[in-house]
Amino acid sequence: MASQNKCYHDEPMSFFYSNSNQTKDDWNSTQLILVQVVGSLFCCFILVSNAMVIAAIITNKRFHYPFYYLLANLAASDFLAGIAYIYLMFNTGTVSRKLTVRGYFIRQGLLDTSLSASLANLLVIALERYISVMNWKVHSNLTKRRVTLLIVLVWAISIFMGTVPSLGWNCICNLQDCSQLAPIFSRSYLIFWSVSNLVLFLVMVSIYLRIYTYVKRKTAVLSPHTSGSINRKRTPIKLIKTVMTVLGAFVICWTPGLVVLLLDGLHCQQCEVMLFKRWLLLLAVLNSVMNPVIYSYKDDEMWTTFKNLLRCVGNGTRRQRSSKANARPLSSAQETGTTPQTSEEKETTKGSDAQGMLKA
Repeated sequence: MASQNKCYHDEPMSFFYSNSNQTKDDWNSTQLILVQVVGSLFCCFILVSNAMVIAAIITNKRFHYPFYYLLANLAASDFLAGIAYIYLMFNTGTVSRKLTVRGYFIRQGLLDTSLSASLANLLVIALERYISVMNWKVHSNLTKRRVTLLIVLVWAISIFMGTVPSLGWNCICNLQDCSQLAPIFSRSYLIFWSVSNLVLFLVMVSIYLRIYTYVKRKTAVLSPHTSGSINRKRTPIKLIKTVMTVLGAFVICWTPGLVVLLLDGLHCQQCEVMLFKRWLLLLAVLNSVMNPVIYSYKDDEMWTTFKNLLRCVGNGTRRQRSSKANARPLSSAQETGTTPQTSEEKETTKGSDAQGMLKA
């Protein structure tokens, strides 16, 4: 075993994979191509659908509220996740062993930043919903300036969390502490990462359970006195259900991966953590695919805006084609305002000219 005090910044990733007992790669060329093709389709859907969510919130004035601004920021984190998955798919398999240490940090940093951004956004949305519901309002009174500061804070924390391993919390100078799933990440970092995220999951679930029970109790108290107007008061419940569905999908898709990371950090040699690696990545990709579907399914206004955006894109494409057709160069006859004569018209003209000459 190499000396514990020696650092290996210049070694390729194959050196660290061998140190983590990953001596062979079970990805064959057919599997790798299949994963890249299917994964690329999913990632294209992630990029397009989340871009549409952001565009819908920007263009529709009914969405110009703190909740929807934060929802757009959550869509932006899913958009980043789509980019991270594309980068990961084309730098995996045998290619991952040829990466430099810096390239591996970039690959994992994009994934960690997108996960941190999604988690931080869900936590901020949970607090925004808590403030609005406790005041029995559909939307909170957060100003645009405060919402902007929250969004900047979310991304600052997320970028920092994504760069922590490259800043020094790694095992490049201590090979005995290297994890198996991430060969240059320290096991202590994996424990910190997984435990902190699991704790945040519990915090958010408890917040939403408290919100939901409060709204149900409040609705039950108001229903005998509000008669038909209670439907208007159900709007907060509708928004909460949307976010709870998003949070539930997030927890279901990411909890197994965090548990496996924790087991790897605890150096569980009997757990066979490498067997779950691909399936956990698939779950992570599915989470970013599901979110735009949840938005459109749970929010009729969002779905209507999506259709309007698609209609505008279609109309714009048709206008572009018609403008290109109108921009075609005219023939010399068309430029002078005359149309070219057909063969029959030419013969008629010649006949009339001959008759005129005979008469003369």
